Amino acid sequence: MKLEILFEDNHLIAINKRCGDIVQGDKTGDSPIGDEIKIYLKEKYHKPGNVFLGVTHRLDRPTSGVLLFARTSKSLSRMNELFKNEGEIRKTYWAVVDVKPDPVEATLEHWLVRNEKQNKSFAYRQEQKESKKASLTYRYIASSDRFHLLEIELHTGRHHQIRAQLATIGLHIKGDLKYGFPRSNKDGGIHLHARTIRFVHPVTLEPVTITAPVPNDPVWNFFEQL
Repeated sequence: MKLEILFEDNHLIAINKRCGDIVQGDKTGDSPIGDEIKIYLKEKYHKPGNVFLGVTHRLDRPTSGVLLFARTSKSLSRMNELFKNEGEIRKTYWAVVDVKPDPVEATLEHWLVRNEKQNKSFAYRQEQKESKKASLTYRYIASSDRFHLLEIELHTGRHHQIRAQLATIGLHIKGDLKYGFPRSNKDGGIHLHARTIRFVHPVTLEPVTITAPVPNDPVWNFFEQL
């Protein structure tokens, strides 16, 4: 499958990340998606030498959706500042879960502890040693015969935040074995999708909204057509 470019200018480039793509190199030795983008930029603009590409944020390997990179060091440093300041960048996710939430809309606040060995985060109601505060707001959108679609707005960006916080209240994302769903998806991904990112462009100062189409599978297709 070739790259799906969602946004591109002289400063930034955004793609629709596929399930299974990795953002940064890990112990698997697989090539990060940035390598593919660098080849694309090098060929499109006939660039000699190395192509600069800065990682502005991350998505978990089994997650799909909007992934934004910086094309210059200036835009990378400015995007890093935006990501540090709460509210400057608005990220909306879609998640397909196994249980309809009650209430149908709520803000969740937990303290997350990351376990490096298990590559998993655990959510607690009270502050723990070495924990980080995590906050999100979810809103129920629709149901199919077996699954339920939530829209989620992140207020913080923690390791496996959505997956851990939803699991703590008894909602499991389709395909997410690590956080309690009983079966994996065929492609090894999970039904968590970075749907939209909104921010003020760090160079042009224009408002930017980037939306990623969902992966092509029967469950996502059902919800996207509603």
